[in-house]
Amino acid sequence: MRIALVISEYHAFITDGLEAGAHDALVEAGVPDDRIERFVVPGAYELAQAASRLAATGRFEAIVCLGCLIKGETPHFDYIAHAAAHGIMRAGQASGVPTSFGVLTTLTAEEAMARSGAGPGNKGREAALAALGMAALFRSIEGRT
Repeated sequence: MRIALVISEYHAFITDGLEAGAHDALVEAGVPDDRIERFVVPGAYELAQAASRLAATGRFEAIVCLGCLIKGETPHFDYIAHAAAHGIMRAGQASGVPTSFGVLTTLTAEEAMARSGAGPGNKGREAALAALGMAALFRSIEGRT
């Protein structure tokens, strides 16, 4: 199984932790390190574009999108969160490649740090496990156990 990690470099102090959690979860689940590919995008808005392009290659059985949005004083947060969520969902639906949503949408940096630290509460870990679960389900549906 080949898995793509698509990581927003915006708020890297958070997304680095999400990536570490996702990577660890994949390796612990038996995905060899050389079957996990990393792709960096500028921000959460670009996650869906990259996921769609990666899915179109046919090289990946699942794509994990990781990012972080921290609410500010303007509605920008709402527009980007909405676009990221719907874009990532559409990328998965249009391609048939499981594409998970590991984008934090928090009110503060402290909330984001709590969700990206080491351990079972890491949301990158959860997104990676969701992608693996969906890839296994799709294999089962297609009779490819």
